[in-house]
Amino acid sequence: MAKNMNAWPSVAGSAKQPEGSGVAELHTGPMDYLSVRTVHIATACTSIALFTARGAMQLGGIDWRRWRWLRIAPHLNDTLLLAAAITLAVMSGQYPLAQGWLTAKVVALFVYVGLGSVALRRGLPAPARGVAFIAALASVGYIVGVALTRSATLGLV
Repeated sequence: MAKNMNAWPSVAGSAKQPEGSGVAELHTGPMDYLSVRTVHIATACTSIALFTARGAMQLGGIDWRRWRWLRIAPHLNDTLLLAAAITLAVMSGQYPLAQGWLTAKVVALFVYVGLGSVALRRGLPAPARGVAFIAALASVGYIVGVALTRSATLGLV
């Protein structure tokens, strides 16, 4: 029976590609697809929580930068998140620009990062930071929705 190379690996299934597919076999050994996916989801949740906490403190007039771990932890976490995302793309053989839903996630990620940097920037008026914070949360909500539905239109079309 031929495998469908465009099929997304199931949670219970294997991400192993047929021999000669040209896809790197990064899934062998201790880091299987499910483990990397779990790391990706956990770091995404952590990233959203850290951004939400820092944004809320910023809007509340609390200088979150005085806590060193709040300045460092998001960068470490987001590096691991990106590494897991790239590993998942390689393991599954699905890449942005080839898959519309992944392209939508990457574009929305750039929007989220831009809005997030405005929301956390010092020296801007609080209303501008507040609007950027809400818009960044909306964009990350879209990213999560796209990830869950694997559809750039969130399955609505």
